Amino acid sequence: MKQRALEINSDLGEGVLHEEKIIPYIDTASIACGGHFGNRESIYQTLNSCLKSGKKGGAHPSYPDKENFGRRSLSITTEALIDSIHEQIGLFLEVAKELDMPMDHIKFHGALYNDAASQPDLASSLCEYLSNEFPSTTIFVPPFSAMENAAKENELIIRREVFGDRAYTDDLQLLSRKEKGAVLTDFESVSEHLQLIIEESKIRTISGKLISVQADTICFHGDNAGILDFLPQIRKKWWT
Repeated sequence: MKQRALEINSDLGEGVLHEEKIIPYIDTASIACGGHFGNRESIYQTLNSCLKSGKKGGAHPSYPDKENFGRRSLSITTEALIDSIHEQIGLFLEVAKELDMPMDHIKFHGALYNDAASQPDLASSLCEYLSNEFPSTTIFVPPFSAMENAAKENELIIRREVFGDRAYTDDLQLLSRKEKGAVLTDFESVSEHLQLIIEESKIRTISGKLISVQADTICFHGDNAGILDFLPQIRKKWWT
């Protein structure tokens, strides 16, 4: 079964050497903008590659924590966090302006993405900021999350995102990368995971439970070791 309603996105601009080979198979990239990785040069390089391939690009801000690649929750005041996010998105916008490219979306990264999904107060603060500063920009949110609820309350435009290369727990959280089977790296496992999402709007959790879910965009991580093997096959199977 072919499916064009869902888009493919990937987290890029994170130092992966082969990302130019990934970009032709996606629709939009979430580009690191200095919080967990990246600088003006890396943003420019990835956005320019997207421009050349006719793809879109969005900002991918995170906790300001390059040491841990933004994958650990950070003890930081809300004011300091929002100041950092504003600076990160501002850098992305400066580069995008140089290339005359619009900002397609904003997607939080790593621990910030997960924390905002599960913590209503954090989600509310982030969405109030986004509503004030970027009211017409699409925000990527996990389905059934605190972030989705807060985004709707603030009348933000959303795309509900699921991950095509990650396993889920029964509460629809991403299985910790420390656990076996958390990251799907081969075509067979990714294809099996996606088939339910695309054809039945369901996710099978690590325990085998089926959860109904509506998604607008599917993410594959640019640093997934198997992405150059499975992504072209996935694109051909469902998007061409």
